[in-house]
Amino acid sequence: MGLFIHNNTMSNIAAIIITIGDELLIGQTIDTNSAWIAQRLNEQGIDVLRRVAVGDTKESITAALREETPKASLFILTGGLGPTSDDITKPLLCEYFGGQLKTDERVAAHLLDIFARRNRPILARNMKQAEVPDNCTVLFNRMGTAPGMWFEQDNKVFISLPGVPFEMKDIMEQEGLTRIKERFKSDHIIHRNIFTAGEGESVIADKIADIEEALPSYIKLAYLPDSGMVKLRLTGHGADAENLTKELENFQLQLAERLGRIVVAMADYPLEKILGDSIIGTGKTIGLAESCTGGLIGHLLTQVPGASSYFNGSIVSYDNKVKEQVLGVQPETIANHGAVSADTVTEMAAGALRVLSADYSLAVSGVLGPDGGTERVKVGTVWMAVAGRGEVKTHEFKFFYDRERNKEMAAKMGMLFLWRFINNKL
Repeated sequence: MGLFIHNNTMSNIAAIIITIGDELLIGQTIDTNSAWIAQRLNEQGIDVLRRVAVGDTKESITAALREETPKASLFILTGGLGPTSDDITKPLLCEYFGGQLKTDERVAAHLLDIFARRNRPILARNMKQAEVPDNCTVLFNRMGTAPGMWFEQDNKVFISLPGVPFEMKDIMEQEGLTRIKERFKSDHIIHRNIFTAGEGESVIADKIADIEEALPSYIKLAYLPDSGMVKLRLTGHGADAENLTKELENFQLQLAERLGRIVVAMADYPLEKILGDSIIGTGKTIGLAESCTGGLIGHLLTQVPGASSYFNGSIVSYDNKVKEQVLGVQPETIANHGAVSADTVTEMAAGALRVLSADYSLAVSGVLGPDGGTERVKVGTVWMAVAGRGEVKTHEFKFFYDRERNKEMAAKMGMLFLWRFINNKL
């Protein structure tokens, strides 16, 4: 396939994200803010160079600013804007950028309204959140009390946001991202993805080596292995979005054609959405019989909007009595073959079809560990069955991780097993 002309007339803007909070450093709170911010910036063609986490001390925050400022044009800080003594970001930034605190009347009115609606007295420390540096642009916080702040110095932009995720996201979506787009012009960054399952990344890399070598310098290929699957991500940088998109899609098609049946989807979607997309609108439905996964598969499926149109439910048959009394598994099946066996999951899948009035079913039973294994059924053994169209397919899986990871793997492999059955790819 021919290549399109790549007109690289703009440079990429670099950004650094600084998250503030001792709770991040000790692992008490998982940093989801920087991941979300990085995704949104990437959509605007801005490269995130670094994500830095620092503690709640003046020295740590100041050192991070001084160290990172020469490296990028855009800096986004989250955290440390609350009303308590450990929230030091605002006075520090005021001092760092040489401003004076002043009361913002719009923020003050907002604070009074919030406390009035909650029928709670407002304290002096709460009203101090209306004080902002006089050399910043206030980014209004509709969802909370601490406003965001936009500073500019030496042709660089510094944005300070609350650490509460839903507040941070609303400020960025309402004001921050629009201002960033107006302030910075950059190359487009465009991604195209391929979701594969059934081969490891080394085997895939060997199969597509010549295509990867033919990629131009402005298109990169990343391998992202995860839970028995490998996602391939093509990333292109360029000023001409239309031509770059066409070129990426041409390479995406070449890769997919080469990889053949191991391709599950041409997008970066979670398995639960891929499975849902394969059945939504067909009028067909899914039912589950889960033992060792404890309802995790049902939980994942219901994370997808619209799942109620095709997902009838999950019977969590953790105890053998539930397998027998609800799903109709014969006691002698469990006695003769065990709860973790092809025979048992076959009857579980048939029971799920019947009890849940579903067109397709998935049954899962296994030993996730760390104990519970036997000489015949080792820890990590999981049997699954899929049923529908008058047929049943079973498969034995072997997982070799800890209990949590084995459970996650079982849920994902179960959804993939059902997807392949529904789409006649077993």
